[in-house]
Amino acid sequence: MFNSNLGHLDEVHICPSCQTAMSCCEAPPVHVGDGLGWGSDVLFICLNNECPVFKKGWQHIELQYGHKGSYRCMELPGSNEQNVMMVASEYAFTGSVIDIEAVKMQNARYTKEQEAVAALATCVESHNLEPIMTLILDESASLANRQKAVACLKQLNDLSCIDAIRNHTFRDTSLTQECGMIISDILKAHFKKECPYCAELIKAQAQKCQHCQTDL
Repeated sequence: MFNSNLGHLDEVHICPSCQTAMSCCEAPPVHVGDGLGWGSDVLFICLNNECPVFKKGWQHIELQYGHKGSYRCMELPGSNEQNVMMVASEYAFTGSVIDIEAVKMQNARYTKEQEAVAALATCVESHNLEPIMTLILDESASLANRQKAVACLKQLNDLSCIDAIRNHTFRDTSLTQECGMIISDILKAHFKKECPYCAELIKAQAQKCQHCQTDL
């Protein structure tokens, strides 16, 4: 979920009926009244089962409509206008309460991905490895964006990328293979190899590792 106005998530809405803090919930995709959306990704809904509106609603709906149901107090973001939402059970909306901190983290990650993608255009010229590694190591980034970063990695030809990639577990095996081949090319271009015992970089012609002193 990417909300263009995260300020709404920090709003505090108090149920006018029971004075309980209302929960921020994902809005249903369709408005039951007119078939249109709510005009917002989120709604603030009172999930207090002791709320008078909820407790009295069962009898009202049974008498008025002849079926089981009740009402929850509801407010739209940016508004304190009181509304009610018809619900079929006490569990309605309890599964759609938004983890606000998780949404903020998700949006921050997505923003960082987009900034890194924009920086790819100049990263080779400016020798800037950061946006490339940001995308390659972000398992939530789109595969297309990560593949663009991999292409830039080969052009940049920077040894400092090796440790981070070697220590990362890729869910997509194709990226593992692509990065492995690029690392091999980078090592050759710098006349380097990885010690098979300690994994440190050493000269390609070395007969003994300068780090672990193992004969090769």
